[in-house]
Amino acid sequence: MPVLMSVLMHGTSVPRVVKSTRESRSSRPPKRGGVVVPLSVDKRYREFAAAFSFAGGTTPVAQSEHQTDEMIGLYTATKKSQVDALADDSKYYSAHIGSITSADQLLNDDRLRNYVYSAYGIDQSKWPRDTISQVLRSDPSDPNSYVNTTFASQLNGLKAQLAQAQSDVSAANSKIADYTAQLSQPGANVTQLKVQILVEKHHLESYATNISSLSDQIATINGFVDLAGAFEFSPDGSLPSGVFAQTAANVTITKQRFDDSKAAVYSAASPLNEAFAIRQFRTALLTVNSVDAFISTPDVYVFALGAVGLDPKEVSQATIKAVLESDLSDPKSYVHTLKDDRYVQLARAFNFDAKGNLTTPLVAQDAAEVLEITRDYVISAVKSASTASPQQQAAVRAQATKDATDYQEAIAGIDSVSDLLANRPMVDFILLAKGLDPRKVSTDFLKKIFASNLNDPKSFANTQSDLRFADIAASFNFDSKGNVARLPMMGPQQQDQFRETQANYLQQSLEQQQGDTNPGVRLALYFQRKAGDITSAYDILADKALSEVFRTTFNLPDQMAAMPIDQQAKFVDKFMKIKDLSDPAKVAKLLNRFSAMYDIKTSQSIGQGQSPLLSLFQGSSSGVSESTFLAIAKLRSRP
Repeated sequence: MPVLMSVLMHGTSVPRVVKSTRESRSSRPPKRGGVVVPLSVDKRYREFAAAFSFAGGTTPVAQSEHQTDEMIGLYTATKKSQVDALADDSKYYSAHIGSITSADQLLNDDRLRNYVYSAYGIDQSKWPRDTISQVLRSDPSDPNSYVNTTFASQLNGLKAQLAQAQSDVSAANSKIADYTAQLSQPGANVTQLKVQILVEKHHLESYATNISSLSDQIATINGFVDLAGAFEFSPDGSLPSGVFAQTAANVTITKQRFDDSKAAVYSAASPLNEAFAIRQFRTALLTVNSVDAFISTPDVYVFALGAVGLDPKEVSQATIKAVLESDLSDPKSYVHTLKDDRYVQLARAFNFDAKGNLTTPLVAQDAAEVLEITRDYVISAVKSASTASPQQQAAVRAQATKDATDYQEAIAGIDSVSDLLANRPMVDFILLAKGLDPRKVSTDFLKKIFASNLNDPKSFANTQSDLRFADIAASFNFDSKGNVARLPMMGPQQQDQFRETQANYLQQSLEQQQGDTNPGVRLALYFQRKAGDITSAYDILADKALSEVFRTTFNLPDQMAAMPIDQQAKFVDKFMKIKDLSDPAKVAKLLNRFSAMYDIKTSQSIGQGQSPLLSLFQGSSSGVSESTFLAIAKLRSRP
């Protein structure tokens, strides 16, 4: 449970965090106990820079650290699942081979047939089923059986050809060695010798190809002979009465041959080889800067395809290139036409654009936004414990920092709105960071928020009285279907940066416009904007405008500003609870009081109706009256 949720359960208000790209620094650094207290460096410049993403926000990389970790985890899981699948195949074979009564029944069972073919080295793409059926019905001890007359009878000739090819290789190697030695002899015809060497090397290539072909043919025939001897089927494909398809000894031999045929799978899954492959992948990945580099880097290419369960020998590089250059957010893109989730997994695991160049990682939240929300959460936690003992405050901060770290790790694994909303602790973390009470926000409500079109002012999110929900939705990179996507930039800004800049402009324009007719209005609106960022009495005292609101609200003399800073802070803590400044309703109540006290102090309300300052904050639970919203609307309508 997030630390702020724990605070909530004990009845403490949840902090509200309001961000702004402008800060008022109208006062000099205050003195604390006679010592000048330096204020933080003006952060308006930092926030102004953070409001734009001229460099795209995140550095383009083939994989982010999270993507690499995910791929390695997937690789390990895939290798384990492949070994487990082989074990399951062997169990299935043991359990069902005893019930087979004919050769056709064996071949009709896909799992049994594939198992036997693998064990005896049979390529289904090369040999028709009828051929294998006749082999199964053959008796190797009968010279007139199908397997002997069709295949075994070729063995002597093939072996003789193999022996001759091997002899030719030996002779060619001898000639090459002899010609090479002659090159260094006086008077040697170097040109002619080099030609002869090239001829013999060409012969070597031909002989090697011939040897490989002959060896494969011999191995296939031997496999057919062994297959025929491993089963007890009669020439018509049936089994004699009381006879099983295989003897116990032959079942054991078949299973051993199957395991031998899968030696590469078992080897890849061994801890030693797996660790080596992972190490090679991490190292080689650093050199990948394009799709072409990915394809031409075996330690990355083979590893990545293996991680998602694809065989590099069975998939063309052209297919993989098209997959990696596909737009995952487009249902008509190439990767989706394959109708195979393995290709989608591969495309998601790497960051390439339509031209095969590096792009930014596909993430639910950009790093800057994650940092912002975790910072807001920690600040809110600290504020919620403002009245606690120093030891308790330290514990709260430590727990909040841990919660923030957990969020940073968890958000990397979010691929959709569904993923996010299914993780309620993460949702609560976000709401608390925004100063919202999770107990009052349902998952169904948030579904509607995330389903809203943020560019439509009439959408569900944009018509809520509390626009923090729209801000939350804007901070994520979800497309209209709720999946993580690379959302288009709004010029040099992302959508959340654009919304924040616009909101800040409207807020501060309102402050200036309303303040031109009533300085008290400007002070009240400024205090309302800054309230969420106040974490201690010193934040108020360090700001001339905030201090004035405080003194006016509680009818304290202006001379109080001349007191030592620590004494002033005690007055703030006495009259005001800092944690209440995270609650919009309590801020509105405080500003109602300020409005009344300001009017009395400046004698604006004498002999008049209710002042515009007082009406600004009365009758509105959000802290801003209907007339103020009208002013905002006018600002929005300006060209």
